[in-house]
Amino acid sequence: MTMPFDADSELTDEALLALYASGNRAAARTLTMRLTPRVLSVAARMLGDRSEAEDVAQEAMLRLWKIAPEWRTGEAQVSTWLYRVASNLCTDRLRRRRGVGLDDAFGDGVAPADEQPPAEERMQTAVRATALQEALAELPDRQRQAVVLRHLEGLSNPEIAAVMEIGVEAVESLTARGKRALSALLKGRRAELGLSDDG
Repeated sequence: MTMPFDADSELTDEALLALYASGNRAAARTLTMRLTPRVLSVAARMLGDRSEAEDVAQEAMLRLWKIAPEWRTGEAQVSTWLYRVASNLCTDRLRRRRGVGLDDAFGDGVAPADEQPPAEERMQTAVRATALQEALAELPDRQRQAVVLRHLEGLSNPEIAAVMEIGVEAVESLTARGKRALSALLKGRRAELGLSDDG
């Protein structure tokens, strides 16, 4: 018997994956609705290209479905495993395009809100998002990955350590160096970006 689920289901990711592995398609839909937006967000921030990010998110989810029957409960969180796969796929794409500039069109990765703020505020937000994406593109891959996961996606240092397969101290070092580099890259643009000099 198949019961309906929704993205806010009280079942854990692991339980939903196990249900999918046993043939429950509703569990797959719920897990997809729950995890795909997060994976897509990480990929979009790492790659700076919405289309490529969608490809990465789709590939990461396909890999999750493929390993579902062999999933070993308790070894890793489903979301951590998925972030790791997506991050690795992004890193592979970034390595392949070395020497090719990232697209400036970060704005296409930002969905418009239902209630739009004033045009001037939207323009300022778009300018800041573009500046951030350009600055992120200047960081080494591992620093960019750590900064995106920590400061833009809100993962904890231990979660990032699991995703990146490094120690917590290494995560702290990467995020600190990444933040300093971003600050230096954006320093001369504070007035343009509408940021105060005290913050």
